[in-house]
Amino acid sequence: MKYPIGIQSFEQIIGDGYVYVDKTALIYDLVTKGKIYFLSRPRRFGKSLLVSTLKNYFLGRKELFRGLAIDSLETEWREYPVFHFDFNGEDFTVPGVLEAKIDESIVSWEKEYGRKVEAKSLGSRFAYVLQRAHECSGRRCVVLIDEYDKPILDVLDTDIKEIVAGQERMLEDRNREILKGFYSVFKAADSDLQFVLLTGVTKFSQVSVFSGFNQPADISMDPRYEALCGITQEELEHYFSEPIGEMALRQRITVEEMREVLKRQYDGYHFSENMTDVYNPFSLLNAFASLVIRDYWFSSGTPSYLIRLLSHTDENLDELTGRYYDPREFIDYKATVEKPLPMIYQSGYLTIKDYKPRRRTFLLDFPNNEVKNGFVSLVASDYFKPRTESVDSWIQDLLDALEGGEVEQMRKLFTSFLSDIPYTMRRKENERERERYFHYTFYLIFRLVSVYTVYSEKQQSEGRVDCIVETPDYVYIFEFKLDGTADEALQQIEEKGYARPYEVDSRKLYKVGAVFSSQTGTISDWKVKE
Repeated sequence: MKYPIGIQSFEQIIGDGYVYVDKTALIYDLVTKGKIYFLSRPRRFGKSLLVSTLKNYFLGRKELFRGLAIDSLETEWREYPVFHFDFNGEDFTVPGVLEAKIDESIVSWEKEYGRKVEAKSLGSRFAYVLQRAHECSGRRCVVLIDEYDKPILDVLDTDIKEIVAGQERMLEDRNREILKGFYSVFKAADSDLQFVLLTGVTKFSQVSVFSGFNQPADISMDPRYEALCGITQEELEHYFSEPIGEMALRQRITVEEMREVLKRQYDGYHFSENMTDVYNPFSLLNAFASLVIRDYWFSSGTPSYLIRLLSHTDENLDELTGRYYDPREFIDYKATVEKPLPMIYQSGYLTIKDYKPRRRTFLLDFPNNEVKNGFVSLVASDYFKPRTESVDSWIQDLLDALEGGEVEQMRKLFTSFLSDIPYTMRRKENERERERYFHYTFYLIFRLVSVYTVYSEKQQSEGRVDCIVETPDYVYIFEFKLDGTADEALQQIEEKGYARPYEVDSRKLYKVGAVFSSQTGTISDWKVKE
């Protein structure tokens, strides 16, 4: 099989015999039931391929769709004037690039359809092109805009400025102003438009560029189109049974076990209350091409705008994940330093994991192991910045100790690691903040220990356990206290019955009571009971 890794051209995928997951039945439904749409999906999730497929459909290239679902649905195959804007591949941190990008496209179309002399702005010039294209072809126009929000995201939360008419302006404001003027054309040109699709990462309210624009139908959480991008479980088993079998043979496991490995690593995205599982296509295709499980999507880069946002937020990761939210909190609300949740969700690092119909609230958490491990590592690297270079090697030493049942070595590792964190990092003004720092430090540490089964803040019948780590030969139950005693910690493990679920477990069990000192910033008391 040939895998279209990095190929976003529908024409090339079909023409060169790459595997194509047929989404054309959904596309036909989309184009016949509406006119102006917006779709938000994480990066490398197939948005550009969707746009390319729509472009070829509206150009009437019937031969490319032979044998696909739409071949039996579409009977007319009309050709429309198609105008495609792709904001990928440009660096919009450079002043003037956005205007030049839009102007370049409009100039090329004006050569074909003519230019109205009195039309000065980018929006009015494009409106005239749409009018002329409609008149010349006898058919209304199709406008496809890929990554519409990139000109804003590139400069989001930066201090880049430019001089406009002799005055200094923030480039973020300038780019937003340009897009606002350009996108307003869709209201004036409504009678000349057959179909419009805008794709991006952030929902349109995030960048506030659509004033005066006929609001698009936001299908980002529409149950009908949740599988428009990405790969469902059914599609995985239908199109990729061959590479799954090859991977199973290589790893010496059954096909069913291989499917479970792929599911834990790459599945888990949900885009509506229907909770249809959607796999990350970029990671799956890379895994099938190499027959190796790796963190392909996360390793392909973290958006710079998200790194900037997280670098000075006061929100802790453990306080964001595993909670139910009203959709307004992560869909409609504008992301800020104080409220980074919308950006984290829309960028694909959190996804919907449950839905409560009565309250209409959604549980948000990590979609899969690839994202969880990568994102926690990213956040931990910044949080433990003075120790960044040695965090990975320290985690390996901790894993060795866990694997070997060396609880005294664990104490030494925790003590040395925590004592190296500067006082300025752990200095907190009040008891609540000290508690927050204490819990978050251990939350990140144990999230990084992802090789084994780790339960952080696990709810049991009689209380919430701080941490349980399960290895093939050992089970560790940790109870951490801030400025208390190790005896108190062990007593809580006993009184709450935290070890009860492991009474018939053949593995050796250790109960560990540990005390974290807010004064020294490290372990001050540590006791173990077998």
